[in-house]
Amino acid sequence: MLAGKHILLIVGGGIAAYKSLDLIRRLRERGAAVTPVLTRAGAEFVTPLSLSALAGRKVYSDLWDLTDEAEMGHIQLSRAADLVVVAPATADLMAKMTGGHADDLASTLLMATDKRVLIAPAMNVRMWQHPATVRNLATLTADGVLTVGPNEGDMACGEYGPGRMAEPLEIVTAIESALGDGPLKGRRVLVTSGPTHEPIDPVRYIANRSSGAQGSALGHALAALGADVTFVTGPAEVPPPAGVDVVRVETAREMLAATEAALPVDAAIFAAAVADWHVAGSEQKIKKTGTTPVLEFSENPDILARVAQRDRDRPRLVVGFAAETENVLAHAEAKRTRKGCDWIVANDVSPATGIMGGTENAVTLITETGAEEWPRAGKADVARRLAERIADALGPA
Repeated sequence: MLAGKHILLIVGGGIAAYKSLDLIRRLRERGAAVTPVLTRAGAEFVTPLSLSALAGRKVYSDLWDLTDEAEMGHIQLSRAADLVVVAPATADLMAKMTGGHADDLASTLLMATDKRVLIAPAMNVRMWQHPATVRNLATLTADGVLTVGPNEGDMACGEYGPGRMAEPLEIVTAIESALGDGPLKGRRVLVTSGPTHEPIDPVRYIANRSSGAQGSALGHALAALGADVTFVTGPAEVPPPAGVDVVRVETAREMLAATEAALPVDAAIFAAAVADWHVAGSEQKIKKTGTTPVLEFSENPDILARVAQRDRDRPRLVVGFAAETENVLAHAEAKRTRKGCDWIVANDVSPATGIMGGTENAVTLITETGAEEWPRAGKADVARRLAERIADALGPA
């Protein structure tokens, strides 16, 4: 999707600047040309030589370079690109953009461009939550500036919270979405992901070993093909993909409500590992009393079947996942028939495979025409292949 596209990448000052090196590599892998612009502060963290070697192009940093400015180089730079990306976008750069400052090359380019701008904020959690940054972000969003991240996590300064720059692949997805005219453009797709947690009491719950990695990768791949993705996720270990509408839930019943609220959609992919049962939970922590407590189990709603068997608003394509530990294909085919879905993605999650909670998957795609076994691959590769099949099945919007 990025083949032939030209990205103007502004690298701000911050420890997250090292991620810009990998971002350039990822963009060039996808056929994009990248022209780096390095701020003075950014040069404290990465070198022009590193950026130039990866981009295969000159790095620009000085507004007053006479050779370039003799032909108004900053105007040409700002308008030759298909998209301007700021990564990392520091609090200072965001403030300059909001105030319309133009006192160095980066801020001047941002003022002079007639192209869309995507920022990937990165800063200390207190800076991110400061009222000035909150106001600046609101202004930039209202002005049409696109954002990706930040994520929550450990900071280089030792603090924890939101402020970590989005990962390079997340930024790539956001770039693809900003530029995308992919095969799923105009299509609405629902993805469920992650486990569900069913409370026993205020401190305990029933869960499973799903990390949410396959669902997150699938949301990423669908968005990269241009889909408008609603991503309903339980308490997953991995962050949701960028460029999607994230709805966070905890229980199966909450996931059902969020799923039904997202309809109608063109396709629904149920990658979540939903708990089969919930219990009549206690409002207080269950204490040890010398006797074993008795838990009363009730079945959770069957989200896949409810959507697949709807009389109205049924998606054109309903895809379920079948995580099995024995007789995988037989159980998966029976599930497809019983639930009424169009496709089932079957995988063996027995402990020896390491798939549940791991980084790879080995799946068999089961449709009404038969079973198609795919080789074991990284979950991102499996997601891309499935997203492409979904695009083929739906056709142009």
